[in-house]
Amino acid sequence: GDLNHLVCAAMSGITTCLRFPGQLNSDLRKLAVNLIPFPRLHFFMIGFAPLTSRGSQQYRALTVPELTQQQFDAKNMMCAADPRHGRYLTAACMFRGRMSTKEVDEQMLNVQNKNSSYFVEWIPNNIKASVCDIPP
Repeated sequence: GDLNHLVCAAMSGITTCLRFPGQLNSDLRKLAVNLIPFPRLHFFMIGFAPLTSRGSQQYRALTVPELTQQQFDAKNMMCAADPRHGRYLTAACMFRGRMSTKEVDEQMLNVQNKNSSYFVEWIPNNIKASVCDIPP
């Protein structure tokens, strides 16, 4: 039902950059190197955006800042954890569709600067971004 659809959407979204061409694309090795600072710290939380109901036929183009804000929102996390009560070690933001890599890079820098208290300071440049040209 809906849970299977949600898991399917999240997992296919995460593996998009492995399956389709794009700008700033990443592979499994790059993800592992950038997201896992120590072998024992290997648990991920997935934030998925836009989060819409399965039957919704409405489509609205979202901007990069809107998508980024939704990705880090506690309501869009695929686990029962509120990221505001902890700190991020690293983050990977994967975007799909036609968008400017410059805008994505600027937004990632903006997230890191505005929300620096939510990221550990001992890992510099701890946000990785990738853009897949194929829209969802």
